[in-house]
Amino acid sequence: MYRPKDAGGPLPLVVWIHGGAWMTGSKDDPRLALSLVPHGDVVASLNYRLSFETVFPAQVHDCKAAIRFLRANATKYSVDADHLGVWGSSAGGHLAALVGTSGGVEALEGNVGGNLDSSSRLQCVVDYFGPTDLLAYRGQKTWVKLDAPNSFLVRFVGGPVDEKNPLVPLANPIAYVSKDTPPFFIAHGDKDDTVPLNQSELLVEALRKAGGTVTFEFVKGTSHDFAPDNQKQYERLEPVVLAFFDKHLKGRP
Repeated sequence: MYRPKDAGGPLPLVVWIHGGAWMTGSKDDPRLALSLVPHGDVVASLNYRLSFETVFPAQVHDCKAAIRFLRANATKYSVDADHLGVWGSSAGGHLAALVGTSGGVEALEGNVGGNLDSSSRLQCVVDYFGPTDLLAYRGQKTWVKLDAPNSFLVRFVGGPVDEKNPLVPLANPIAYVSKDTPPFFIAHGDKDDTVPLNQSELLVEALRKAGGTVTFEFVKGTSHDFAPDNQKQYERLEPVVLAFFDKHLKGRP
């Protein structure tokens, strides 16, 4: 957890979920979200079980367990339990979006970590280029295979990404969108061949159709992780993301 220096409380909390194709990465690198700390927010960076340990839905169970824990211990950590957001990129963007859309979905809640009387619902979500509909990879310009054993998608859902795999529809954030889904900020590069642009476009369309609040940042000329000039793009997007969290966690217009 990262807190503003000499800050009082309770303060809004943003949970960072790392990327890495659900196969790599750790809570030790929350550098994007750390821009929020001097802005007056608490940041919590979490780990989740990776796909070489176990398949989905363990990853989202872990994320929701962390959110329940933080809400249950809000007084201890001097955070505002009613103002929690989440931010993730790539696989972390997928998990952030999934946690955001699936509030109250028992199959994705799990019982890891206890605190089951605390809610894992969120007030807002920032999703950087995360998958949202795994079957919609078909027909897109991508190097990712939907049936190869070493594919990160296949490892994540424990088998081929097709209609016969019962975990595939459960893993799609788009499947849980409703009028109660919290506000989203989504950013995606138009040349992304790891997570195709349509993954974000479909979620944006679903959110708007449901009457939700969504801001979509189309990052022209960039591939996955906003390459080749990702640092420039992250710096450009930083004030936009700060304003989004200010609006939905602090009530600032």
